[in-house]
Amino acid sequence: MSGTLPERLAAVRGRIAAAAQRSGRSADDVTLVGACKTVPAARVVEAVQAGLTHLGENYVQEASPKITEVNAALPSPPQWHLIGSLQRNKAKDAVRHFAMVETLDRASLARELDKRARAAGRSMPVLLQVNLSREEQKSGALEEDLPALLEACAALDALQVQGLMTVPALDADPERSRPAFAALRQLRDRLREAPGGDALTHLSMGMSGDFEVAIEEGATLVRVGTAIFGPRRG
Repeated sequence: MSGTLPERLAAVRGRIAAAAQRSGRSADDVTLVGACKTVPAARVVEAVQAGLTHLGENYVQEASPKITEVNAALPSPPQWHLIGSLQRNKAKDAVRHFAMVETLDRASLARELDKRARAAGRSMPVLLQVNLSREEQKSGALEEDLPALLEACAALDALQVQGLMTVPALDADPERSRPAFAALRQLRDRLREAPGGDALTHLSMGMSGDFEVAIEEGATLVRVGTAIFGPRRG
């Protein structure tokens, strides 16, 4: 992958702006989350210094020391998003290290996050992860289970459910992900009328291979790793 990290970051931002313009939106409506699983701390610091303000990690335990290292190296720490599945026994650490959990998919986890957030004296912004492709190996709530999950979350004072997240079925052609992205947008719009759904705004969808299509379909957060940091190691 050619170019320096700052050059690749600038190129991704240009593609975001073009995709937003095609869909009649502003680039400011889309938050770029740099997916930095396995990326060394020094490279993450370089990305933040180049202007990246939001970062995504997949695993709490592996990410915690890197988050501490990166934050200590910067005068203004970035916002960290948990973009991988979360186990209940890691909820306390998730609340301590992450600004947002994008992968809430069950009521038991919601209650644990709420408990840990209250103990920490903070509110916890979350997204509900949806398994639209209904793949058994994939995390996320099924579409028909979302109203009950949303209602359960609405009863928890420390959780702020701000939107939905999905990972579509893997496909080399980004256009084949478009129906899933459109379906998530439509689902969010329907759930806004459900109990606890009035604050649903965000759609986290789209990665390096398909984020432009996701933006065209309404993404407000895109999780981009390879296009910024290069091929993943490990």
